[in-house]
Amino acid sequence: MSTTTDKDNNNNNMEQIPSPFKRAKLDHLMKSDKTIGTHSGTFQADEAMGVWMLRQLPEYWKAQVIRSRDKTVLDPLDIVLDVGGIYDHSLRRYDHHQRGYDERFYTLDKKGEDDDHHLHETTNGDGDNNNNNNKKSSSSCCTKLSASGLIYRHYGKDVIRTYYPNLSESDLGYAYHQLYKTLLEALDAIDTGVEMVPPGVTQVYRDATGLSSRVARWNPRWNENQEDSATPDERFETASRLCGDDFLQVMTKIIESDIPARGLVEKAILERLRHDPSGRIVVFRDGGMPWKKHLYDLERQHVLRVDNHGKEEQPQPILFVLYTDQGGMWRVQAVTVEGKAFENRRSLPRAWRGVRDEDLIGISRIPGSRFCHAAGFIGGNDTFEGALQMARVALQQD
Repeated sequence: MSTTTDKDNNNNNMEQIPSPFKRAKLDHLMKSDKTIGTHSGTFQADEAMGVWMLRQLPEYWKAQVIRSRDKTVLDPLDIVLDVGGIYDHSLRRYDHHQRGYDERFYTLDKKGEDDDHHLHETTNGDGDNNNNNNKKSSSSCCTKLSASGLIYRHYGKDVIRTYYPNLSESDLGYAYHQLYKTLLEALDAIDTGVEMVPPGVTQVYRDATGLSSRVARWNPRWNENQEDSATPDERFETASRLCGDDFLQVMTKIIESDIPARGLVEKAILERLRHDPSGRIVVFRDGGMPWKKHLYDLERQHVLRVDNHGKEEQPQPILFVLYTDQGGMWRVQAVTVEGKAFENRRSLPRAWRGVRDEDLIGISRIPGSRFCHAAGFIGGNDTFEGALQMARVALQQD
């Protein structure tokens, strides 16, 4: 007879506890008997996405969609979006075309905290918010909310929770805002007419690969033989599934890749003084993870300090990061100026640039040096100690 040790029990318990970053299967959900209403005719990405999001919730799981502009048809429905001239959360009505409407999404506050408490206020048909004063505490996005934006405002966190029920509140808030900025904001902007290119700037090319364009192509062509093609409602269903595919891909990347990486970047920033007293070198033990955006965000929280006049009291930004590549080589990479792709805060020494192997060892006098890119943004060494020494030398240059 086999015996089970405490260690075995602990391992079994760990296996039974689902990871907060693993997407749940929704096979247990039962089809809803509720009805979702939206307008008939030509469809856009905003209501197609809004319908898909609602259908991910247990309350509206795979609910029937009725497309009409007839008030007598829409009024009895459980929830209606993008038609009807009313935005009222208490009535489950989410239109954005009415006069005086000016609802927007609001970003994280300056501390990076989830500052959306004011996003759940009810507005009347003219878009007047009952708690507009709260909006002054954070920054609004560039565009008014379309139908998908309104649905996401009120139900977005619940959609994320459906797929990731074990996320912490902080991770949920981060995912909620990043999903909007990455995917939903563009749908709102395109639907409400916000130009991507500033006035006075010539647009050098057009992009027809975005989600809104792909959804639009599922509408019947003006001269298409309707008898030989899918019905408009069938086409809408296809477009809505297309929106859902994009939503799931973006959400999965943010939660299963970006958030775990963010935690590791934060840990590395907090431990940076262990590797160099300057605090300007950060070491990542996991190579290949996305770090740039997280570094800028977390640097503002943990490294840079701002006084009451908005000036940095300790302007010591991070200059170099160390990590391993797929082959096990240690890389030393310069941190670029935020918002720039090729301008480094500080590059590797000019004398090293474009030099490799023994020649680089001879110039740098650092054992194990393998290369330095001609642009000075990245170099490599066989060992962690060698890469760290390369970064330390680069810190000392003017």
